[in-house]
Amino acid sequence: MISKLYSIGVFGIETFTVEVEADISVGLPGFDIVGLPDTAVKESRGRVRSSAKNCGLEFPVSRVTVNLAPADVKKEGAIYDLPVLMAILSAAGQISADLSDTAFIGELSLTGEIRPVCGLLAMAIHAKNSGFKRFFIPKGNAAEASAVSGIDIIPVSNLVELMEALVGTRDIPPVKPEDYPDTLVEDYPDFADVKGQHAAKSAIETAAAGGHNILLIGPPGSGKSMLAKRIPSILPEMTFDEQIETTKIHSIAGVLPSGVRLIRNRPFRSPHHTISPAGLSGGGTIPRPGEISLAHGGVLFLDELPEFSRTSLEVLRQPLEDGKVHITRVAGSLSYNCSFMLVAAMNPCPCGYYGHPSKECTCSQRSVSSYLGRISGPLLDRMDLHIEVPPVDFDSLNDSSRGESSAQIRARVNKARKIQQQRFEGTSVTCNARMNSKMLNEYCQMTDDAKRSLKAAFEKLDMSARTYDRILKVARTVADIDSSDVITSAHIMQAVRFRSLDRKYWNHG
Repeated sequence: MISKLYSIGVFGIETFTVEVEADISVGLPGFDIVGLPDTAVKESRGRVRSSAKNCGLEFPVSRVTVNLAPADVKKEGAIYDLPVLMAILSAAGQISADLSDTAFIGELSLTGEIRPVCGLLAMAIHAKNSGFKRFFIPKGNAAEASAVSGIDIIPVSNLVELMEALVGTRDIPPVKPEDYPDTLVEDYPDFADVKGQHAAKSAIETAAAGGHNILLIGPPGSGKSMLAKRIPSILPEMTFDEQIETTKIHSIAGVLPSGVRLIRNRPFRSPHHTISPAGLSGGGTIPRPGEISLAHGGVLFLDELPEFSRTSLEVLRQPLEDGKVHITRVAGSLSYNCSFMLVAAMNPCPCGYYGHPSKECTCSQRSVSSYLGRISGPLLDRMDLHIEVPPVDFDSLNDSSRGESSAQIRARVNKARKIQQQRFEGTSVTCNARMNSKMLNEYCQMTDDAKRSLKAAFEKLDMSARTYDRILKVARTVADIDSSDVITSAHIMQAVRFRSLDRKYWNHG
């Protein structure tokens, strides 16, 4: 007898329907799974057989063949254990319920427990969009599944519960959003605790308001990392679409905290400088999201930037332009969203005191040049703001008064972002940093004085075309903070000051 039911597969961040067909025929007892399964899927034969037996279900003593279609797409992981067993039991006549509008997903333990899987939110969205009426999922994934409405998503903890639900002897209510209320916990450190560094804080506010990338340069102990870790506290709240997209990526990567319905705090990812290129971009036979995708919608902070390998840093170049990371493997090509704000920090030399007002640098000019040369010109060009973070003087440190709070700065950032949302309404662009060339021409209207100032800066500093574009974008953000419809000369000069530090250290534009 042959049966067919459905499951959901994930390749990268894309999902697809999997038809699970089971055939029970006369012959020597055997159990085969076909349809391009990986090792974990093939091993499900042992888990499926043992879990059925230990839950009091009768596993067929016949020739059992299970096909996972489409057969030309790699099936990965133990997530198909549950649909494989359900298909077999249906073919054996142990399940009489109509499963044509039902999908299943879940890993089985040997005792019949149904374990959580990665990527459930993306699967639930696909199940809804594909027209399924019911979706049986592991109970451990119920929180993230509750974000999806319009389909009955039924959480089950073990096989016994599932079988009773299918025959109608147990009523398991579908998950609802109100079952898992959002808990927005923002425990970011506050800018009010930062002593001095008024110029750096102003630059960071501009970067946050426009979603711009920023490079912080200064000696050890000047507060670069302290400033960077406070940036999420002034970023605007995530939209619902951003929450869904970010939660999907974290779920697929297997790093979504248990019991969390949606990620509502903007991510702050701070990988160590020993990370590999695959760790940044994503890796594996079927690649999982890397750090740049996990930072989607938030901040990717690279401390001690020159200590990262050259190949790791070059991985960042294209994603910074496109907002997507493209990965090609033997199994196929895929793309992950990675629209993030890059914040990098570095010392000006190996000892850290090159250009310090009071401490002498012990590095040779050659070692300083070699150290700074680890940052390529194209990557440096993609940093919208280059900010020097000088050492804090005694009077600033000894000042007991608190500075401006993150809440006050965030109010101005939100005001600027609201202007940008209205400006880019109906497009995929969310902030000034993501404007394309056409938008630059349309929205970056300048006064005559501003045009003259920009021309003078362009010729004097020998800017590249990319630098020109990025100065315009930053100037547009400075104007938004000032609630100005047009870009003035003052806005241009402020943007140029934010980009002139590379001449001090790298001497190129």
